[in-house]
Amino acid sequence: MKKYRIQRRVTVNGKSWYVYAKTEQEYADKIIALYTGISDEGATAPEQKAAVHASKPEPKVKKHNFTDYAWNWYETYSKPNVATVTAICYRNQIETHLLPHLGKLNVEDIMTDDLQRMFNSMDCAKTTKTKLRMVLNQILDAAVDDNLIAKSPLRTSRLKINGYASTETPTYSVEQMKHIVSHLPDIKIPQDRLFMAMMALHPLRLEEALGLMWQDIDLEKQTFCIRRAVTHPKRNQPEIKETKTEKSRRVLALSRIAAEYLKAEEKREGFVIGGDAPISYTQLRHMCQHVEKDIGFDEKISPIRFRTTVLTDIYDQTKDLRLTQDSGGHATPTMTLKHYVKGREVSSRGAEAIDNLYSG
Repeated sequence: MKKYRIQRRVTVNGKSWYVYAKTEQEYADKIIALYTGISDEGATAPEQKAAVHASKPEPKVKKHNFTDYAWNWYETYSKPNVATVTAICYRNQIETHLLPHLGKLNVEDIMTDDLQRMFNSMDCAKTTKTKLRMVLNQILDAAVDDNLIAKSPLRTSRLKINGYASTETPTYSVEQMKHIVSHLPDIKIPQDRLFMAMMALHPLRLEEALGLMWQDIDLEKQTFCIRRAVTHPKRNQPEIKETKTEKSRRVLALSRIAAEYLKAEEKREGFVIGGDAPISYTQLRHMCQHVEKDIGFDEKISPIRFRTTVLTDIYDQTKDLRLTQDSGGHATPTMTLKHYVKGREVSSRGAEAIDNLYSG
């Protein structure tokens, strides 16, 4: 079809027409021709016959409901290709946040305004919104790939995502750690004792400690290897998987204190914590409760706090960032400093340096 600068749809006497014109004047002339009854069938001159093109009613374009599209993306592209924990997280984000706000819309009709209102209504940490944005971004990018939309409404500088800061994992105090370590012999159940000896004296992720097997430990060399992880994506159904990252696969020095408890319970095979199979989430929770009671601890035993505490104290005692990074199994020193190294006290070295400089 010949290209025209003006292409507009009009309705005359209840009938739809498409009018094409190169100029506004030409467009006006063609509109008059329609109203005066001159059509391409009844034109009296060649220029009038080509003036107006009748059209069939516009075909209805099939649109795609966001709910159906999001679940298809999840079941086809996400769930089969990510870790179980990640898949569950994605599913929860779709159910909790995306569908209540966007579920009744069609993918083709979602605007940046809709997304901004959704993020504005969420009363949560900024990190939560950022993770949600990552999931939504994958869904909308898929819609672009499927030619449903020309551009993702999420990809714009207009969109602002704010929220309060996430709560940092607190460390246990040195006094609390001394209490825990000194009362390890008071823990009644051997498995509970081994768990606390490994968690409280090494910079381990919980899933790394639960994935530790006896063949990973070398008591003669006083080392142990991190080779796998055990997670609980479905609470009481432990899942054995690869370590979080390649850097997480590492060899760590074994605490001499922990080594004594390991020697007392040493076995040839199986999981250090659990025996023939990894322990469940419920067993883990009961274990922590038993330890609290056995050692007379005044706070909740929270496994995640031990990793932050031990990494903080490794750095405070050595001031070696590379050692701390390698001990934690981090890919970058930025991760170590930002999330895991918490200063025990305010350093006076900065003030001392300025005093010495300016007073000299």
